[in-house]
Amino acid sequence: MSAFLRNDGNPALATMAVLFGGIFNVFGDYLFVFVLGMGIMGAGLATAIGSVFSLLVMLTHFCSKKNTLRLVKPVELFFILKSIGITGFSTFFIDVAMGILTMLFNRQILKYLGTDALAVYGIIINISTFVQCCAYSIGQASQPMLSANFGAGKGKRIVQILKYALGTAAVFGVIWTALAVFVPNFFVRIFMTPTEEILAIAPCIICSYGISFLLLPLNIFSTYYFQTLMKPMASFVVSVAMGAVVSGMLIYILPAVADAVWFAMPVTELLVAFYVVLKMVRYTKALSLEK
Repeated sequence: MSAFLRNDGNPALATMAVLFGGIFNVFGDYLFVFVLGMGIMGAGLATAIGSVFSLLVMLTHFCSKKNTLRLVKPVELFFILKSIGITGFSTFFIDVAMGILTMLFNRQILKYLGTDALAVYGIIINISTFVQCCAYSIGQASQPMLSANFGAGKGKRIVQILKYALGTAAVFGVIWTALAVFVPNFFVRIFMTPTEEILAIAPCIICSYGISFLLLPLNIFSTYYFQTLMKPMASFVVSVAMGAVVSGMLIYILPAVADAVWFAMPVTELLVAFYVVLKMVRYTKALSLEK
């Protein structure tokens, strides 16, 4: 629903709805779990009610003057569903791949590095989720504008939007990488009460893995960009290479060399970024440069 609202010119309401549901979830957790003593059921209930509240807020869009959405009888429904599935598979797979990679990392870390390293990896995954969400925000914010201008043949506008998106991705990448490199134990103290052993090994692990944050926003945004230009194969290659094939191979190969497993994602992001830049330059040059 939030995607529909963004494409229908009401992103502010979508943002407000998501924030409202999230804030309720936070306070609902405290109310149901601690005040009412409902335990894990209370936590689940707070999440469910928060999602319902978000939806109810977004539904008010259909009563506003900004609404241009209407229910119509679908034409060539199966063809449309096929196109949607092919185009949207890449961003779907990025989320699925995170679960696959987490499983692979867990097995390799326990085998080679032990439980302390696994505890630090749990922190890294949470940080990486924040970085991914920043990248999703760039893609989801720019995609409606890119799609509208692509359909209208406004190549120069697409290039302008692309510059803003890439600039934002660069800013997010630099900020998160700097935090991971210069204040790694800051994250450790946020997520746990660390032992001396954890504090000793965490900086090296978080710094090594955190280098990948520099290119992660670019690579994730590229899947949205390629989808917008109706280039699902390029988007598919990025998501599969980044999410499973290259990263999975490196996770299994690198542990044989000391603690090199932590460089699996930085190397993956670098290799994927080469492909992304080449394809992005090629497809952007092919756009009509009419105003």
